[in-house]
Amino acid sequence: MKILAIESSCDETAAAVVEDGRTVLSSVIASQVAEHIKFGGVVPEIASRYHTEAISSVVSQALTDASCKLSDIDALAVTFAPGLIGALLVGVNFAKGLSYSAGLPLVPVHHLRSHIAANYICNKDLEPPFLCLVVSGGHSHIIEVLDYTHFNIIGRTHDDAAGEALDKAARAMGLPYPGGLNMDKLCADGDDKAYQFPRPRVDNCPYDFSFSGLKTAVLNTIHNAKQKNEEISIKDLGASYMNAVTRCLVENLEAAANELGYDKIVLAGGVSANSVLRKKTEDFCNRTNRKLYLPQLSLCGDNAAMVGAQAYFEYKSGNKAGLSLNAIASLPIDYI
Repeated sequence: MKILAIESSCDETAAAVVEDGRTVLSSVIASQVAEHIKFGGVVPEIASRYHTEAISSVVSQALTDASCKLSDIDALAVTFAPGLIGALLVGVNFAKGLSYSAGLPLVPVHHLRSHIAANYICNKDLEPPFLCLVVSGGHSHIIEVLDYTHFNIIGRTHDDAAGEALDKAARAMGLPYPGGLNMDKLCADGDDKAYQFPRPRVDNCPYDFSFSGLKTAVLNTIHNAKQKNEEISIKDLGASYMNAVTRCLVENLEAAANELGYDKIVLAGGVSANSVLRKKTEDFCNRTNRKLYLPQLSLCGDNAAMVGAQAYFEYKSGNKAGLSLNAIASLPIDYI
């Protein structure tokens, strides 16, 4: 079964053709990173405009690269939630028009489910159930993946997501957008014990996260040093901060895995590309004799291949949409 998938939830306009949920026949991404660098982050209105300009050519290129015509496609898939509402609407409306004109079924796909599904492309043997840590700019979740379309949220952030906390701290350190990625690159050889940060915990919610306090702590460290005219090592500060953020993530993941008895662990989301998070999770799984599944780096960020992968399983479960499908800015992964 060949699915043409579309992704436009943030600042990447993407299309892909995926076969049977595991094999990528094409994947095209038009990135807007260069356009948003000057603003230090994604500007929603600008993102929507660039999606509108790029989406038609990106979809056409995905079909060409897959050596497919639209008549070879069995279904269309599109990210409909969550994300920037204007950006989502571009993809959803384009997909609805294409579905109507081509007479193809339309599959609505949740963005976080797609990030998890990126692992099905990279790891052909991966099947639910498993425990997944989903970490991105807007989300930090520990999720039980009970089946391909059934999810149970075990832990979540109460304020900032881990990716947001990394990006905002990086901006305060003077690093360019995208902050988390540049912090990871610059601070790879920094001393992660040079600066001490608290270990945030959420009362009565042992698997939940809170990163706002860590973000405040790094801002205070920078401001205090400036007031005292003290020099700050950005490499050491960034390494120490990444160590603090990833420690929270992995410690809660390990606690949940121990409590629930999972021996298959999965990472997903844009921050799953972070080298420190990958190393800490690998160490945890090696130490406890668990199997770890990681997405390849090219599939960590937003892309349409992961949308096509998840859409295959959504389609098989009967999850289809009509022309009344709308974009939704915020929606939990376990909405159905």
